[in-house]
Formats: sequence, structure tokens, C-alpha cells
Amino acid sequence: MIRKSLIAVLLVFGAASLASADTYTIDATHSNVGFAVRHMTVSKVRGSFGKFEGTVNVDPADTTKWSCDVVIQTASINTQAERRDNHLRSADFFNAEEFPTLTFKSTKVAPKGKDKFEINGDLTMRGVTKPVTLEAEILGSMQDSKGNKRLGFSATTTIDRMDYGVSWNKTLDTGGLVVGHDVDITLEIEAVWENTEASTE
Repeated sequence: MIRKSLIAVLLVFGAASLASADTYTIDATHSNVGFAVRHMTVSKVRGSFGKFEGTVNVDPADTTKWSCDVVIQTASINTQAERRDNHLRSADFFNAEEFPTLTFKSTKVAPKGKDKFEINGDLTMRGVTKPVTLEAEILGSMQDSKGNKRLGFSATTTIDRMDYGVSWNKTLDTGGLVVGHDVDITLEIEAVWENTEASTE
């Protein structure tokens, strides 16, 4: 059964969109790629990546045909601490010089209730590719004053950084670890399909 959110998408996009999928470009200025990881077992350090790009393919007639593809520049990591960020860019962590990008490419999108989706895909980090599942939620869709179609959604997942060879750590005197293994990833994405006919008028 088509959910109310998808009906809204159909109304905004128009019947002409049903003929084929539309490719949306991620609007990085209105999106965020963030993460959080345990520090010394007592708190979480949060950060984000400032440079990323990607596309979202939307077929209003069949949500199972939706897909997304994201490329993130590892050197753009920002945790609000220059010394820590430089360490994260080094071979101890992301090794940004040898592996300048992280990538995510979806393999399957499945509806999971009202406004909810499950996005399965492959995450590649430091040359290692592993399957991950993101829990996603549609935030809304609209057509702006220029005739561009916009779609927003949030997505979250948790990965074990050790699976990708991001294995640096130190053991505390109390027995805990300086950096946790689990990394919570949060995506806040706004993507736009540009109405080229309107923009050239």
C-alpha cells in the first residue's frame, strides 16, 4: 500500500514524473554527514564531513527502484579540534592521503511503514567494502519557487570501525579504550531536481 508521504510525493512531482525516475543532486549546503563515537567510555565525540556529493534516484511509481550514491572527502573531517582532525586524517585512522574518499552506494530500498525506509548498500572505507543498512525517514517533499523539486530525508546506521581497518586505539589504566569501536552515523539529506527549463527562462 502506498503511504501518505508517497502520495504527497506524487502530487508534488506531477503525473509526468511517472514515466521514469528522476535523479536528484544532494544539496550539500542544506545537508549534513555526521558521526559520533565513544571517548574514554564516558562521553561521545561528534564530528562531520564538510565536503561530499551524491545523487538520489526517485521513481514515484515504485519506491523499490529508489537508490542513492554518495562520495565523501575524508580530509574534510571536522570534530572542532585541529590536532584531533589531523590525527583522524592520518594512517592511524582514515589515511586520507591514500584513501581520499568514503563511498556509499545503495543496493536496495524497502518501505518499512509510514514515512520509513530501509536502505541497504555498500560502504567503502580505506579500500574495504562492507554491507550496511540505514534506517531512513522521509522528512518531506516540495516544489520551490523556481520549479525545482526538493526531497528531504534522515538516515542512521552504526558500524564497527574495526571492520574497515580503522583500528588505532589505546587502553586506559582502568581497562577501557580511548576510542570506541562502534560509530553512529547520521545523514540529514536535502536533494534537488533542477527544473532546467525554468532556470533558463
